[in-house]
Amino acid sequence: MPTTLYVGNLPWNTTAEELGQFFSEYGQVESSRIITDRETGRSRGFGFIEVEEADAARMAEELNGKDFGGRPLTVNEAKPKQM
Repeated sequence: MPTTLYVGNLPWNTTAEELGQFFSEYGQVESSRIITDRETGRSRGFGFIEVEEADAARMAEELNGKDFGGRPLTVNEAKPKQM
């Protein structure tokens, strides 16, 4: 069952491809996306990674606090969107 990870404190110029590539060494990345501002199209500094296996997600969580582009990442399992 796929698991989604929240990735915060990203450098503003990070692309979804760069993010996916960074996480790919910890497991199979199904998708990666950077959240952008609807009006400006600029990155909001966070994104989401979907990985195939829960074990891979736990391994990727070890990246919490690791340097990515000169900034310490915030990585944790994404919580469902509240309606």
